[in-house]
Amino acid sequence: MTRRTVRIAMNGVTGRMGHRQHLVRSILALREEGGLDLGDGTRLWPEPVLVGRREQALRELAARHGLKHVSTDLDAVLADPATDIYFDAQVTSAREEAIRRALAAGKHVYTEKPSATSFASALDLARRARDAGVKHGVVQDKLFLPGLRKLARLVDGGFFGRVLSVRGEFGYWVFEGDWQPAQRPSWNYRAEDGGGIVVDMFPHWEYVLHELFGRVRSVQALAVTHLPQRWDEHGKPYEATADDAAYGIFELEGGVVAQINSSWGVRVHRDELVEFQVDGTEGSAVAGLRTCRFQHRAGTPKPVWNPDLPVTHSFRDQWQEVPDNPDGEGGEPVNGFKAQWELFLRHVYADAPYHWDLLAGARGVQLAELGLRASAQGRRIDVPEVGL
Repeated sequence: MTRRTVRIAMNGVTGRMGHRQHLVRSILALREEGGLDLGDGTRLWPEPVLVGRREQALRELAARHGLKHVSTDLDAVLADPATDIYFDAQVTSAREEAIRRALAAGKHVYTEKPSATSFASALDLARRARDAGVKHGVVQDKLFLPGLRKLARLVDGGFFGRVLSVRGEFGYWVFEGDWQPAQRPSWNYRAEDGGGIVVDMFPHWEYVLHELFGRVRSVQALAVTHLPQRWDEHGKPYEATADDAAYGIFELEGGVVAQINSSWGVRVHRDELVEFQVDGTEGSAVAGLRTCRFQHRAGTPKPVWNPDLPVTHSFRDQWQEVPDNPDGEGGEPVNGFKAQWELFLRHVYADAPYHWDLLAGARGVQLAELGLRASAQGRRIDVPEVGL
């Protein structure tokens, strides 16, 4: 088997997501497996170039993982003909300009979402990528989680009949940072730095709804800041200017109604950090990150509401588990980020099909932008179809 080394500029890997999910659990995991087998006698060996502003932090990270290449000069890395792919996991406010430079240099681009801070800019990036003739992708990791893959299996098999509604609950308590360190960086709670749960999570909900149930046609939302003061990484108090909770209603093509609550100010009383309940004429299902339970029409109980009597039904016990499949749907642990990296690399080097591109990313930015507008104006807003 022939080993082909491919150099990937990875910008923003000193941050939480860039380091843990993309560098360690995706690219380095592929290296631990001996590279990516393309199925034609070629094995790709990803060689990351760690890019950022803090050279010492980059060098420490490289030394920790046995890597060779670091740089604080993005233009020099992009000018290097050995660099094939540019990946961006920076703060959102810095992403757009860096992607523009990568596209101008003729590099394939893979990026975290949101791809830009505005819909107009996100659409412009998609057009620039098309004109440059390069391949491009946006992270849409939730689609590759075992629980949602099981849910997709039910959808594709026609289990639900006519889908009526989708209800989603996402979130957990992010500590304010005063008496216990926060689990998320402080910029997430400053609107001026690109923070906010709508900007962060509505792009996720757009592709989940779009892929599984249909295009979002309208949005209503209420975005709020429940915790107006937080403490940063240095223990200093700051004003939280970004929304930390959002309550959205989405109308989909075909009449499906989706309601999704997203919050960093909620304590978890559910099986997983995110759960989606889908109700249809023939059955229902509840999917989380790893598991999916279902109840068919024929197995649905007949509850009778009587507040004077205790409930005798054990409702949870009347649902069945969607079984694990040997392809990773709940069997061997599958990292959604790594799974999508593999597909993108096959797209670039083996011309495999791939549709989670910058245009798909622009749809997510559009929904976030319209969601914030709907909240500010207190009304339902139509979501136009996106195209180049």
